Amino acid sequence: MIYILLLCSAVIMLSIAANRLSYKFGMPVLLLFMALGMVFGSDGLFKISFDSYQIAKDVCTIGLTFIMFYGGFGVNWKTARPVAVQSVLLSTLGVALTAFFTAIFCYYILGFRASESFLTGAVLSSTDAASVFSILKSKKLNLKDGTAPLLEMESGSNDPIAYLLVIIGIQMVSKTPGKSITYLLFSGIVYGAVIGIAIAALGILIMKRVAFVIEGLDTIFVIALVMMAYALPELIGGNGFLSVYLTGILLGNSEIDNKIVLVHFFDGLTGLAQILLFFLLGLLSYPHMLWRVALPALCIAVFLIFVVRPVSMFLLLKPFGADFRKWLLVSWAGLRGAASIVFAIIVIAEGVTLNVDLFHIVFFISLISVALQGGLLPKVAQKLEMIDYRADVRKTFNDYQEEFSMTLTAFAITKGHNWANRLVSDIGMPTGSLAVMIKRDKETIIPKGDTRILAGDYMVMSVPSYHCDDEIKLKEVKISKSHKWCNKCIGELDLKKNRLIVMIKRGDEIITPRGDTKIVEGDIVVKM
Repeated sequence: MIYILLLCSAVIMLSIAANRLSYKFGMPVLLLFMALGMVFGSDGLFKISFDSYQIAKDVCTIGLTFIMFYGGFGVNWKTARPVAVQSVLLSTLGVALTAFFTAIFCYYILGFRASESFLTGAVLSSTDAASVFSILKSKKLNLKDGTAPLLEMESGSNDPIAYLLVIIGIQMVSKTPGKSITYLLFSGIVYGAVIGIAIAALGILIMKRVAFVIEGLDTIFVIALVMMAYALPELIGGNGFLSVYLTGILLGNSEIDNKIVLVHFFDGLTGLAQILLFFLLGLLSYPHMLWRVALPALCIAVFLIFVVRPVSMFLLLKPFGADFRKWLLVSWAGLRGAASIVFAIIVIAEGVTLNVDLFHIVFFISLISVALQGGLLPKVAQKLEMIDYRADVRKTFNDYQEEFSMTLTAFAITKGHNWANRLVSDIGMPTGSLAVMIKRDKETIIPKGDTRILAGDYMVMSVPSYHCDDEIKLKEVKISKSHKWCNKCIGELDLKKNRLIVMIKRGDEIITPRGDTKIVEGDIVVKM
């Protein structure tokens, strides 16, 4: 037990060091995690023997569950909505086309059996969310024409469909009688979707109405929701990954409290899950076996990268008027990674008899894909002039927290203070400042002009140069020509109770809002 703990500690520390190397040399960090697992494995320096596909399947499934939840949790629906239809097509028909073309290639060109061809196409049919998210975030790679949210939503949502194809493939080659393919499709999609939506709705309802007594219990509650969202549909034949992803999207885009805390926790948890998952995959592999499958794996990789992905993307994006550069970039960003390897492990753990080494073929392809496509993705985007240097890719994720140039200051209203027993509208505030919040005993008050300040109050004000804390939840609103606030003064707006406009960004100018401040097209209104 002690040696296992020391080993885990060493692996995590080395993975953190590998993360720093990836920034320095531009190598995808997930590739380094896999390489680290190979170093510790049977053919590596430390000769750790690990060949249990069943244990690997269980551990990787748990890790992939939380990665998929956080992938959904991070989807910013506002930025994803314009490309939602395209993303759904890529994650459904795109997966099916990839599996079909790959299976045809394996059957007619490489001479695989029909069952092996189908399973190879199925496990390689999805792009890897962890790889795509990692590269976009680490390289701060925002892409033009809605390409970043398109790739984020596609890579996060296509694993459930690929998993469904894998289950169908296992059913087809299984010698024992099972459910029909039609029922597998129905139960996987319908049960998974319904349960995922229901659990998310229940979770949102509870988190809005129940005050958690102990700090951190809401995080534990969400962990329980994630586990339930995966386990319940799997128990009755549904698609657990689809359920988890939908739960993540709905929770992430809801108005629940302590979302910042949840983001920080699950960001760390999924980071640990990625380290464990990629390390375990490397540990399970035998590098000397890779050379035995190098030729078929290389052929499949080349066919996937340069034929299947471009053709599939062309067929699906062309009706939406996607230009040549966007089509090429989306094609290049179709990384294969941990998800494909995990699906291969699931096939082997289910006892499916194969004449080909599916695990090492998929492992080899994933190494090539992450190294080649992932490593060159920033350069390809730059060469195609698809990088948007004016925007921050983090804004396309729901976990992004904006920073504003203001500073909060707080002070107590003592007895005899010249603001005591006066209305907010009657006091003379410093130029450019705004009353943000009043703490009165255990009550938090959002001040309006007719709010009376009392002795004993604790006043929170904003002055130029702002730093957001957890007490203040802010949201940006971009004012378009058709927006209902456009060309109206703040005093004319019908704001909800406990809602306040904190500031207005107009180009490079920061405007402190007053009742007679007029909101115009192009403004970014920061509201509470």
